[in-house]
Amino acid sequence: MRGAIIEPSAGRMTLGQDVIYDNGWKVADLRALRRDRIGFIFQAPYLIPFLDVTDNVALLPMLAGVANPAARARALELLTALDVQHRAKAQPSQLSGGEQQRVSIARALANRPPVILADEPTAPLDSERALGVMRILNQMARQFQAAIIVVTHDEKIIPTFKRIYHIRDGQTVEEAGEGRALD
Repeated sequence: MRGAIIEPSAGRMTLGQDVIYDNGWKVADLRALRRDRIGFIFQAPYLIPFLDVTDNVALLPMLAGVANPAARARALELLTALDVQHRAKAQPSQLSGGEQQRVSIARALANRPPVILADEPTAPLDSERALGVMRILNQMARQFQAAIIVVTHDEKIIPTFKRIYHIRDGQTVEEAGEGRALD
């Protein structure tokens, strides 16, 4: 899907019941589509340095029209679920790498998107923290009924996936994953 950022060369894409691309974009506002229906988790957290943790998470719902108090309440709910609520007023520079990554996960979930795209979300983390991030992502996906698509080279997290797609020689190959529980 490329996160509706880069236009495909051809084909058809749907998101839920909506056709979003059919040899051309079928969505009037791609920014709103990305903001409201696709959560992004990047290798680096990309938190806004001059906003505190709560503001970093509440910003997307506010941009989508959610009232400030409701957006902040949603942010605190997510920060609590991700066990970083005690850092709600901290600046990103005051957080550890793991805390920053959990805040970026909260931000990705803030508008309750049906799809979360995670690009190497565990790359900078050691094995224990990487599996912790995957545990959180799986819990959040179940809680918020979201699909998570992870692009990774991180072999240690691959056993946690139920479905695995490899790209080999320009072809996509699917295989069943272990879907190993992390609970």
